[in-house]
Amino acid sequence: MTKAAPKLLTFDDFVALYGDDQRYELIDGELIEMEPTGPHEEVGAFVLRKLNVEIDRLSVPWFTPARCLIKPVGTTTAFRPDVVVLDKEAIASEPLWQNQPIITLGSSVKLVVEVVSTNWQNDYARKVEDYSTIGIPEYWIVDYLGLGGRDYIGNPKQPTISVYQLSASGNQYQKPAQFRGNDRIISPTFNSLQLTAEQIFATVN
Repeated sequence: MTKAAPKLLTFDDFVALYGDDQRYELIDGELIEMEPTGPHEEVGAFVLRKLNVEIDRLSVPWFTPARCLIKPVGTTTAFRPDVVVLDKEAIASEPLWQNQPIITLGSSVKLVVEVVSTNWQNDYARKVEDYSTIGIPEYWIVDYLGLGGRDYIGNPKQPTISVYQLSASGNQYQKPAQFRGNDRIISPTFNSLQLTAEQIFATVN
């Protein structure tokens, strides 16, 4: 028996049916189950807390929404980042924000963080491509279990934080800086952040 291909959704269908459901994203019209675990949520919450402390310390007009979708313009894709830092002043230019928590412009975003789960390929490949294309300046991949492929995190595989930064041309990411163990995470956006990879990984150890 031939298995029927899954029905593709429009972006509007996805928002209507799953916009409030944190378990799903949309990639090229296909519904993607994110399958978060308890430890995954612990890691995300820890990073969120640390970034919010730094935002307060810097007294900058940035915030971390509880819910947010990132929609690359002209696509049937909607990413649901684990952590996103938005610029309150820049979102005035967002066409959808006043009615729905949807971001379409990279200029509205200071930083995105994805905590790796079983569908790690999306974090390391598809999101790297799309986040850079829309101009998100900084993207962290927090791979606390070392799940990513060896081409991404090396051999032997180990827990790794990869920090991507836009190139000077502004349309693709440079080779990521990677942090492990007691390495202090170097963030272009939060350049005084005092946070090591091990502090994040210890959240679930």
